[in-house]
Amino acid sequence: MSDEDFATSQETENLADEVACLKMMVTLILKGMGQADAGKVIINMERYVQTLGDKPQAEVFSNTIKQIKTAYRQ
Repeated sequence: MSDEDFATSQETENLADEVACLKMMVTLILKGMGQADAGKVIINMERYVQTLGDKPQAEVFSNTIKQIKTAYRQ
């Protein structure tokens, strides 16, 4: 990739802001892709969640995908 340093703050509030930013970036990327391709990506993300063995992690991923889908549809 590159030599960029993507340092993440140890502060919970800053980390939450970074995660929210990433969710919005994914949403904007999906909107820029076109409906058919974005739909495929969302379906693949949902399929990935179904393969997770860790139930709490799968729940978090599922909720994140729901948030992204909601923002995408707006």
